[in-house]
Amino acid sequence: MIKSMRALSLLTLLGLSGCSIMPQWMDARTWFADEEELKIQQLEPIQAEFSPQLAWEKEIGDGVGDHFSRLQPVLAYDKLFAASRHGEVKAFDPETGKVVWQQSFARFKDGGFFSGIARLWESGESARIGGGLTASYEKLYFGTENGEVYALDVNTGDTVWRVEVEGEVLAKPAVEAGMVVINTGSGLMLGLDAETGEEQWRYESDVPPLSLRGIATPTISSGGAMVGTASGKMAIVIMENGQVAWEQTIASPSGATELDRIVDIDVEPLVLGGVIYVVSFDGTLAALELRSGRVIWKREYRSYRRITLDGNNLFVVDANSVVYALDRRNGVELWSQNSLRSRVLTAAAPLSDYVVVGDKFGFLHWLNQSDGKIVARFAAGDDDTDEGVYVEPVVQGERLFAVTRDGQLKAIDTP
Repeated sequence: MIKSMRALSLLTLLGLSGCSIMPQWMDARTWFADEEELKIQQLEPIQAEFSPQLAWEKEIGDGVGDHFSRLQPVLAYDKLFAASRHGEVKAFDPETGKVVWQQSFARFKDGGFFSGIARLWESGESARIGGGLTASYEKLYFGTENGEVYALDVNTGDTVWRVEVEGEVLAKPAVEAGMVVINTGSGLMLGLDAETGEEQWRYESDVPPLSLRGIATPTISSGGAMVGTASGKMAIVIMENGQVAWEQTIASPSGATELDRIVDIDVEPLVLGGVIYVVSFDGTLAALELRSGRVIWKREYRSYRRITLDGNNLFVVDANSVVYALDRRNGVELWSQNSLRSRVLTAAAPLSDYVVVGDKFGFLHWLNQSDGKIVARFAAGDDDTDEGVYVEPVVQGERLFAVTRDGQLKAIDTP
């Protein structure tokens, strides 16, 4: 029974196309519309301690639809940048929601005059933006499933450079030390010059026959680019020359089937005080020494969501949407919140004394950092998987920015 439940949960994450299963958002009401699904959709009542307030809302095209995506907005340079999968990229004033600039990267066939007329009523071919956004060096960087990487001017949205890479870009770029680090679905991580896009080095990891749809976002720290791989390893590559500093196995494949043997590290490594925190899908949360890769401690948690941190507390949302708080120093569990189980939660975003998670039915939930109690709730969508919150909210002070699958971007204040 446990294996069958695990297989069902994996259907939203996996696909069978060469080395990975093509993930499409599966509406459980269509495929598995039963009493259990209806029970999950019904939220338990809470004693709300405050009422989050909507400050403004805008549209970002059609959002990401039913596709796998980690297309999270980003705050930088006094702007909020957001994008849709189809190709709309917009910069907003985070205080008012006013659009500062907007660009479209949808593709149109070059057919002369009549092609130009067609643009007036056709949306064009999707740019398939899926790699998330990163802002640095006065530029906005992102990648696409078509294997393209773009750098835009943050003030105008004009394209500074565009390069093609080998493999889908499903994770946001990491940018530091004059370099843009891109991780691709083909197991290739590239270091590109931040000003020109020219390739400086490459690191290649093994991709097993079956793996999660999605790849780990790299993290840059102390002169190294660190990344988790589909084979369950953590690796650090020296930024200056692309040489491997060390590789450490976090999770080893086991089991009789390829499904049982999935060990992807599909999250962005978290680095603090010379320690790397990372979690794998097979059930290993680990703290590693940054310099050597030595394992400091390990715990059993399965996740494909980013680990977040506030003070000494690590926040982990596991594969079943149970939220945990752990002491980062020793991995001791402080509390767990399981009343949102199976709601496909986002990672937990720390905000003041709370952490905020979104779910596939369009709700945001505020959990008290001290004990995990749910203290507030906000309907960002319309109790519908098509309008669900699919990616971790972005926080600025007491305000958070949440985006739904249908492209609704909302600024919400915590009183």
